[in-house]
Amino acid sequence: MSDEKKLAIIATKGTLDWAYPPFILASTAAALGYDTQIFFTFYGLQLLRKDLNLKVSPLGNPGMPMPMGMDKWFPVLGTALPGMESVMTSMMKKKMKDKGVASVEELRDLCNEAEVKMVACQMTVDLFEFSPSEFIDGIEFGGAATFFEFAGESDICLYI
Repeated sequence: MSDEKKLAIIATKGTLDWAYPPFILASTAAALGYDTQIFFTFYGLQLLRKDLNLKVSPLGNPGMPMPMGMDKWFPVLGTALPGMESVMTSMMKKKMKDKGVASVEELRDLCNEAEVKMVACQMTVDLFEFSPSEFIDGIEFGGAATFFEFAGESDICLYI
């Protein structure tokens, strides 16, 4: 067995806010010398598509901080109003840009450069009838067994 540390991540969410954790953690681990793999399944597959159109879903996310103290007075039901998803997505993208946070595309490219292995769940690709041409270059396709082969030897395994 190798002395190299390993990090295995399962990415299951496909929204803008949930796109950051797997790419930030994977790129950081790779920079620290970890052999790193992300297994993208179900909605997490959205993060591997060439054309990203990720949104923030404030509905069902009561921990989301809102401007002007809206999280104190704007009921969760109000976030279900038509157009709120677009408003919240625009606000989040602007805040990230203003704070100098890298985009999802930049973080994903960083992972590619750092040789983070990114695996698209073949079962989910088939389930949702995606074409391999819809995904970025440099990824692999595999099933749960592919993930377990790596995760079984990992030092850290995260479910995001």
